[in-house]
Amino acid sequence: MIKLTFLFIIVIYQLMAQSVFEKSSPLVSTYSIVARDSVTGEMGVAVQSHWFNVGAIVGWGEAGVGVIATQSFVNPSFGIRGLDLLKQGKSPQLVIDELIASDDGRDFRQLAVLDAQGRTASYTGSKCINGAGNIAGENFSVQANLMLNDKVWGAMEKAFKETTGPIAERMISALEAAQEVGGDIRGMQSAGIMVWSGKSSGKPWADKLIDLRVEDHPEPVKELKRLLAVQRAYDHMNAGDLATEKGDMKLAMDEYNTAMLMFPENIEMKYWTAVTLANNGKLNEALPIFKEVFVKDKNWLELTPCLIKSELLKVSDEDLKKILGVLQ
Repeated sequence: MIKLTFLFIIVIYQLMAQSVFEKSSPLVSTYSIVARDSVTGEMGVAVQSHWFNVGAIVGWGEAGVGVIATQSFVNPSFGIRGLDLLKQGKSPQLVIDELIASDDGRDFRQLAVLDAQGRTASYTGSKCINGAGNIAGENFSVQANLMLNDKVWGAMEKAFKETTGPIAERMISALEAAQEVGGDIRGMQSAGIMVWSGKSSGKPWADKLIDLRVEDHPEPVKELKRLLAVQRAYDHMNAGDLATEKGDMKLAMDEYNTAMLMFPENIEMKYWTAVTLANNGKLNEALPIFKEVFVKDKNWLELTPCLIKSELLKVSDEDLKKILGVLQ
């Protein structure tokens, strides 16, 4: 009975909201954080909600400019318009003031803005469903609505301030803290995290450092944390590839080994490490790794000769036979 009453309230609330702004505005009641690393300048947004694919609509950002989280009954235009206003040199508070003043649905909105200097501002409309609130501080803002209680945003602030490490991991800690004290009253469904460089390189494809989403999952924050760890491992693989290109095999192998230690069950990381060793004349070191991979999945054995034509594997015919014969 209580659940039915609550759902009825949500429906009435949505109908009321739709009378003052576009019907396409989705109800993304959620908790999120916008934050900046004071050392690296990196900026990001992390979010969780009981709503499908929340990461696709709440977070916006641009290297050297800032990041924005728009939620509750989302006004997606706040993302692009807010970034444009930041580019004009307006402070986060002025950006919020201008966006909210222009919006007939302002009472139902929740919005947070952080600029490349670490200045922040956030807003919670008077008709956002309780528990709802926000805290804006130096280099971060946390905000939540439709929560089980009013402890969520305070717990997020505490976790972010007390956690050390890269900005992405600190934001994940804030999401975990939100869930630990109750989180969204409806439960969990999706999560997302994005991180941009603090300064623009002029190459947008390179300035977006992290873009991970969990569209639909019973434990989205836990899954998001796992995906972030996987990305960190692949970052080491990429660094190893770069070191290989520059002829620094010691650094390359250090990076590859770090990646494999992080995810020892990932046979693709092992495979490409073996390929790199073989390409650099270290076949004896590569053969045991090739064997381990081929034992687990013979498709990698089938793939190996295909690499010759593409020049991804540069070994003699004799050495190729040795690689393909490790299972004999």
